[in-house]
Amino acid sequence: MSSKWNINEDFTKKQTTSLINSKRNQLVRAALIAVLFTVIGYGFTFLNHGTANANDSIEKVFHVYVKDTYIGAVSNKEAVAEVIEEKEKQAKATYKNYNLDGNSNITLIPEQVFTYETDDLATLEKLNEELIVEAESYALQIDGQPVIYLKDKAAYNKTLRLFKLQYVSESELKQYEANASVETLPALKEDETRIKEINLTESISGEEAKVNPAEIVTPKKAVEFLKTGSLQKEKYEVQQGDVLGSIASDHDLATAELIELNPGLAEDALLQIGQEINVTVEKPLVNVEIVKEKKTINKMPFEKIVKKDKKKYKGEKVVKQEGSNGKKEVSYVISEVNGKVVEKEVTEENVLSKPVDQVTIVGTKVVSSRGTGDFAWPTVGGYISSQMGERWGSYHRGIDIARPSNYNILAADNGVVTFAGWDGTYGQKITVNHNNGYQTVYGHLSEIKVNVGQVVPQGSVMGIMGSTGRSTGTHLHFEILKNGSLVNPLSYLK
Repeated sequence: MSSKWNINEDFTKKQTTSLINSKRNQLVRAALIAVLFTVIGYGFTFLNHGTANANDSIEKVFHVYVKDTYIGAVSNKEAVAEVIEEKEKQAKATYKNYNLDGNSNITLIPEQVFTYETDDLATLEKLNEELIVEAESYALQIDGQPVIYLKDKAAYNKTLRLFKLQYVSESELKQYEANASVETLPALKEDETRIKEINLTESISGEEAKVNPAEIVTPKKAVEFLKTGSLQKEKYEVQQGDVLGSIASDHDLATAELIELNPGLAEDALLQIGQEINVTVEKPLVNVEIVKEKKTINKMPFEKIVKKDKKKYKGEKVVKQEGSNGKKEVSYVISEVNGKVVEKEVTEENVLSKPVDQVTIVGTKVVSSRGTGDFAWPTVGGYISSQMGERWGSYHRGIDIARPSNYNILAADNGVVTFAGWDGTYGQKITVNHNNGYQTVYGHLSEIKVNVGQVVPQGSVMGIMGSTGRSTGTHLHFEILKNGSLVNPLSYLK
């Protein structure tokens, strides 16, 4: 049993003993009171009274206070001690790992009287009700005001560490703590990020305190409280007919806020009756600012420059210079508050390689989309490897030209491209309408360089010779149609 009462004593031990010995007629009562204290729950009442006369000694009573609340008077302070001892015993059975003290809130004020009357048992019963055994704890304070209580300083330190770990990883925090002891840190490597500072924006401190042990929380609970301003999130149970919008409105939230509070929910989510939805808006009591430094290699995109050439036909396009991206080394300082970026500042830039512009030459010379009626040879040289007519049990609709000087396929006359793409046995095919009743067809190309709708002048490059579709080798299949009917190209080519 502790003896840390606040007591205003005005008798010496010797005087008190003398007083008790002179009042032997009260020993039986005192013994009875002691018994009653141990069985206080039975509701007995003991009345101690006396009347002064010339031979009586001065008596002493004790006024009992719990903090600032007056409980009553007793004739024997040891009875108070027994109540406290019993309350401590009960508390220790519930809170086994705490340092408990039932005396910290008790004040005994003695008074010397000639005539006194105390209802000891009533006072002790009230004391038993009012007294709360307190535990030694460590208060976490914000701006000097206690907001939550931990078991001890170790739990306080653990709380602060766990709180930081809500916004950084364990490895990041360990590296930050290790760097704190290094006078000069090495330069950052490419694509490396390092924590420069971890700051709690509010003034956090700790102090020893005594509180009801029921108020002491674990570090995990304390972290939740610091993050949200509440030890327990309010949940709403979905009722029939509820939608997210109505739930949000009923709790003074926007739908977007409600979705943010409940990861996994979508605005068009199908809610289930009985489903629990978090409607507690977090109001952090403490904010964590993380300052990071980062170095990256960023791409410097090249510019696309187009130059016009009036000597080239419209639709012709030549890449004179291929573009390439440059690279630059960039250092940043990034500030985050509660995991969200609030500022990003570039502190240094070094160009490692400059970008090279892409230069494209495009023709502007406009030619008539109407053909001349005179058809030029559609390849650069070559010979006829197969003529028009019956061949291998079927009809060959045009001529085949093979082994040219190069593989460019040329427009036989001015016209407009009406087809450019894959067409079954033709493979990659181009059809040109010469707007004078004639059409030409170019088949088996390996590459097409024109688009539908493009005006092509006679002799312009439209594609590359190949062997796509039904083909036995690299060549051009060439057809001429007049008013929709095939004609022999050899009768028209010059």
